[in-house]
Amino acid sequence: MTIKIALLGAGTVGSQVARLLKEENELLSARAGAPLELVGISVANLEAERDPWIDRDLLTTDSKALIEKADIVIELIGGVDLPRELILHALRSGASVVTGNKALLAEHGPEIYDLAKEQNVDVYYEAAVAGAVPVVYAVRESLAGDTVTEIQGILNGTTNYILDEMTTKGLAFDEVLKVAQDLGFAEADPTADVDGHDAAAKIAILASLAFHKRVHINDVQVEGIRSITANDIAAARAGGYVIKLVATARQEAGKIEVRVNPTLVPQSHPLASIGGSFNAIVIEAEAADRLMFYGRGAGGAPTASAVLSDVVAAAAKRVVGGRAPQEIVLGESEFVSADDSRSKYFIRTKVKDQVGVLADLAAKFAQSDVSISSVRQDERAEDGEAELTVTTHTARAADIAATIDSIQQAKTAQVVRVLRVGDE
Repeated sequence: MTIKIALLGAGTVGSQVARLLKEENELLSARAGAPLELVGISVANLEAERDPWIDRDLLTTDSKALIEKADIVIELIGGVDLPRELILHALRSGASVVTGNKALLAEHGPEIYDLAKEQNVDVYYEAAVAGAVPVVYAVRESLAGDTVTEIQGILNGTTNYILDEMTTKGLAFDEVLKVAQDLGFAEADPTADVDGHDAAAKIAILASLAFHKRVHINDVQVEGIRSITANDIAAARAGGYVIKLVATARQEAGKIEVRVNPTLVPQSHPLASIGGSFNAIVIEAEAADRLMFYGRGAGGAPTASAVLSDVVAAAAKRVVGGRAPQEIVLGESEFVSADDSRSKYFIRTKVKDQVGVLADLAAKFAQSDVSISSVRQDERAEDGEAELTVTTHTARAADIAATIDSIQQAKTAQVVRVLRVGDE
């Protein structure tokens, strides 16, 4: 018995998958329990330059014909519409699917999972979240005997690199973004990364797995990092924090909250020390307590490692029988609204450096039922203004918004920045 594999896409990750399938075939086949054969590679352009290990005799532009020859289809094209069409075709053809396409799964996951169940084939997607970091396996299988209560993660290497460079070198956002693009860490159009959509797709997938509910990407509250300044980072540091783009999923009292925000992470928290383009995920579970996963969240070889772990798992099921863990849906999803979202907040304001200003500011917080944890005043500015940074206790987002609106209308202060604060 030989397991036939079709590879859709030969870009950065697809090329590395082809290389490792060739160079490590004996070991991978032994782990799968049967020989693995790459029967074709679907590409958009047959004439494009390829890495030297790509066998041009395997290249084709007829993806559907290639799919129909395969036991396992690896989808690494990117985008949503074409991959969805091809994955559905693969499932209907009786092939199991391995994909790294987080945007597709966060938008069309239920349709794909339902068809896989109907066709009695499997869908694997370890590479869709955090590259080489085996967090999908951990949530779907390793923690199957536990109850996950919260997931927090740095799920986008581009934004983590940008914020880390801004923090360690004092650089501006636009300056670091340009360097990240030159180094290949950021796309020419960085919207998906810096506006938080990439991390939102990933946390939607993890929330669906962890809480056994269907979480669509549109259910995620999203805020990116474009507005973060060097002054914000300096103020955070002075308060004992590091700014990170944190994806959060939590379940409490039957309701789910899923969001992506620039967050002030206490320097004592495990996520605070994650630098460069690395990813990290902290999982809180009732029995296991706190678990942390860390590693390369992107890149050709690291992501190919995750893809091939799924290929081996899918092949082994073909050899010995049985199914991969299936989607579990326990009732309808009920989400915490944006207004009812609760956290601590870090609010930077500019005020006239004069008697009574702090009392006026504190009164505005009290009127909106927001409790102040601490206030820090920076040195007086040349124009007679001072910067007051207020850190609140846990509060509703709607109450924070009402406080800010009250401050602005009364001209008590100029609100410079409002950021969430993470727990220890």
